[in-house]
Amino acid sequence: MHVKQGMLVKVISGNHKGQEGKILNVFPGQSRVIIEGVNFRKRASRPTQENPSGGFVEREAPIHISNVMIINNGKPTRIGYKVLEDGSKIRVSKKTNEEIES
Repeated sequence: MHVKQGMLVKVISGNHKGQEGKILNVFPGQSRVIIEGVNFRKRASRPTQENPSGGFVEREAPIHISNVMIINNGKPTRIGYKVLEDGSKIRVSKKTNEEIES
């Protein structure tokens, strides 16, 4: 996957195009991510001791991984990989060709 939890990303297509946020969760099996402040859905919640009346709660829903791009130096960029001399692999920005910190 080209994104990791905690990275800053921008939505590049869909109903939330142009919005930015931090990745809260990554689901590699379904190729989806949850982004902070993007794609809110209303969910019904049962009554609990903290919320005795129950009701509706708004939370972020997953969005497909192909609809997001990593933000590097304030602009969205694609990700490439570079193999170093010692055999380790690092992620680099396709725009600026500089290393991306995880």
